Amino acid sequence: MKKIAKTVSALGLLGCAVINSAYAAEERDESFWYIGGNIGQSRAKIDEARIVTPTLNSISIDDRDTAYKLLGGYQFNDNFSVEGGYFDLGQFSYVASTTPPATAGTKSGSIKLNGLNIDAVGMLPLTERFSAFGRLGLIYAQAQDSFSSTGAAPAVTNPSPSKTAANYKLGLGLQYDFSKALGMRVEAERYRIDDAIGNTGDVDMYSLGLVYRFDRTKPAPARKEEPAKAVVTAPIYVIVPVKVMTAQYCSVLNIEFEINQDEMQAEEKEKLAVLGNYMKKYPDTTAVIEGHSDNVGTSEKNLKLSQERAQSVVNYLMENFKIAESRLTAIGYGETRPIADNSTKEGQQANRRIGAVIACVTDIEGLKVKAARITVAMELEFEPYSAEIQPAYRDELARVAKYLKANPSVTATVEAHAGKFVGKKKVSEEVSLEVSKRRAASVVNYLVEKLDVPRSQVSAEAFGQTRRIAYGTTLEGQQENRRVNIIFNYKK
Repeated sequence: MKKIAKTVSALGLLGCAVINSAYAAEERDESFWYIGGNIGQSRAKIDEARIVTPTLNSISIDDRDTAYKLLGGYQFNDNFSVEGGYFDLGQFSYVASTTPPATAGTKSGSIKLNGLNIDAVGMLPLTERFSAFGRLGLIYAQAQDSFSSTGAAPAVTNPSPSKTAANYKLGLGLQYDFSKALGMRVEAERYRIDDAIGNTGDVDMYSLGLVYRFDRTKPAPARKEEPAKAVVTAPIYVIVPVKVMTAQYCSVLNIEFEINQDEMQAEEKEKLAVLGNYMKKYPDTTAVIEGHSDNVGTSEKNLKLSQERAQSVVNYLMENFKIAESRLTAIGYGETRPIADNSTKEGQQANRRIGAVIACVTDIEGLKVKAARITVAMELEFEPYSAEIQPAYRDELARVAKYLKANPSVTATVEAHAGKFVGKKKVSEEVSLEVSKRRAASVVNYLVEKLDVPRSQVSAEAFGQTRRIAYGTTLEGQQENRRVNIIFNYKK
């Protein structure tokens, strides 16, 4: 078998329309194991000049075959992984005939190629789902040649030579992730091959494959708080670095109930129609349906009632919108998380509620909702007493501005919040309210003055420490309470 060569062709880019919601919803650990396989076509160019002679001058060549590979790998981070596996490049052959017919004879040859490889793979993420990659590897390939002759063709001295040798391979590819666990690849690779009779050449493989990843996500490690430091002349505030929350566009739907009831009213079911359509649009999202109650009655009864309310919403979504049960979770909190004063009827009514917290998505430009109010929120966090917008949020605010300008009928409310504590110091309600007002105004002004959003589309609301999402007994909880939510309001 003679030298084999062919150039690697260019690949076209695959399109990408949406971004998986769960990527933003969980802490990600980019080290994981994966397996996969590819199947496609191998191509070779048989060196005719080494075969043809004055008598063997008519040749027929089969230079393509089906090829496949099986692989396993470990990805260390977003940009680097190591893969090992088995490949089979198929079989290539030729038949050469003698002329003139009076001295008829043929000489034929074929080669089978397979082996093992280990590759270093460099990844370049282009979007959350779409990436390009290149590989450089070491192969240990077995070449099994076979030769025969008839008639006047030269006799074959060794009909079945074979050779196993180390060489290299390289390749380029594109990958599209359907989910965190499953991805698709299209690849072009070149294998450097030594045959069994002293020749060296290349075989190209063009293939399509799948990869399956294990343990892609795991819980974030628990944070260890530093011991409190003594204060001599002035308080020292230690700010816990919290992972910046970007691209957090989360649906929140509030439904209120009458006292001692778990049945929804007709107008609330209309709101759930929007929620059901939302989850249909994003089939990878999950939802936690949270039930709450006022403090009227016993704690045990209120906990049971809140669980029943949450479950009634889950049942409605499953029965009427065919949302899979695995995507829905009902949790009852009873009277433990009030958002209003239970000493008034209005406050009790506000506390008898359902909150639907939906796993986050990032393509708000494509969101279509029917007539009802559903909110989509982006969360920003701040340093103590500060209203300065962190640079990490500016790209996300630019996306908010783009969406508002493209949808002039949608308005946005900037809701600002503050905590009850900074370090061990208790902050007064008046100071918290003033800080949250400055934070809301800062975000509104940034959208209007820096990103050209019409002021008529944005408004600010400040809540001070009245809507805390954490108790504030830890430094991390305090930072979670220092936040701004941007709420998109869809007209009925």
